[in-house]
This record gives sequence, structure tokens and C-alpha cells, in this order.
Amino acid sequence: MSDHRDETRTAYDGVVELYASMFADGLEARPFARNMIGTFAELVRGTGHLRVADVGCGPGHLTAMLHDLGLDSFGLDLSPGMVAHARQAHPGLRFDVASMEELPVEDGVLGGVLAHYSMIHTPPEELPALLAEQARVLAPGGLLLVSLFGTEGPHPVRFDHKVAPAYSWPAERFADLLTKAGLVTTARLLHDPETERGFLDTHLLARRT
Repeated sequence: MSDHRDETRTAYDGVVELYASMFADGLEARPFARNMIGTFAELVRGTGHLRVADVGCGPGHLTAMLHDLGLDSFGLDLSPGMVAHARQAHPGLRFDVASMEELPVEDGVLGGVLAHYSMIHTPPEELPALLAEQARVLAPGGLLLVSLFGTEGPHPVRFDHKVAPAYSWPAERFADLLTKAGLVTTARLLHDPETERGFLDTHLLARRT
């Protein structure tokens, strides 16, 4: 496991209860993200492949949301602490400890993958392999929804996230990486969340060819 994954796992293990208390109901105040996830779920249902992975699922609230939207969802997270919390909070759903870089999923079996601010800690040089792994598990026509912090500059920018070091990305650069992974970007949503952090909330929806 690379150093950044060790650091990220340890950092999130140390803030499980605080993180869950802050974000488990966070979408109530974030209509853009909530509606993008709803659109993702609707389009996945249309593929006929209802099995969906919530990668970097944290406390499991979005895994549960996907289930409520009619999908056969399960959650994966690098942090054992987060997975333990998710299992307790949502006992009817499946959660496992796993890395996004090595998904415990067979080739081409998922209708969708949700990565909600879970790729932000991956260094830019490792992101192509990470995206290729998400594409590997998607069935033809399957969908990937990635949410991340956006920047208007030409390059990804490293910043001090409150939990672990992270990166913001220009939407166009990230979309190019999706294309190289065999995914076609079908929708982009960028908006200013009206905070002082200086990033755009960015949501990219892509389909496996």
C-alpha cells in the first residue's frame, strides 16, 4: 500500500464519529450533489444492472441513499473504522474494507460506481490507474459519478484538507483522464458552494464504452 493510502486510512480512522456527525445528513443542505446522485441512480436503473459500489463510502450514508433509490448498493472504504460505523448504522447493507485501487469486484459486473469526494486524496500520477480500475468493474454502459473539488487553473492543486492531504482538479483535465480510462463524460456540473475555501464543487458523470 502506498504511503498516501496509509496516511489517509489512519487519518479517517481517527475522525470517524466526528466525520459521521458532520456529513451523514450533509446532502440535505447540498441540492446540487443530491440531485446529481439522484440522476446517477435513475440512469443506472435504466441500464438494467442495479448493482452499484459506493467507493470511499465513509459512514455509509450515500450507500443507504442509493439503496433507497432502488439500487443494489454496497460500500467499500479504506478505513476499518468507517466500515465498522457504516455496518452499525446500516445493518441491512454490505460494507467491506477495500482500496479503490484494488476493488474486490469481478470484471464488468456493476451498473455504477459512486466516488463522492473519495478520489481527492489520490496523487495525480496515480489517478489514471485508479480510474482504470473503476472502469474495469463497470458493465458496458455502466456509469461512474465522481465528485471532487474543482479549480479554475490548468493543473491539479494540492491542499491541506481537514483530514488528509488532497487535490483539486480542473474539470477538463479530469475529464481527459476519464476518456483515457475508456469512459465517456456525459454530464458536468460545476458550482460555487459559497464557502471561503476557494474551490468549485465538481461532479462528472461518465459512461463506460
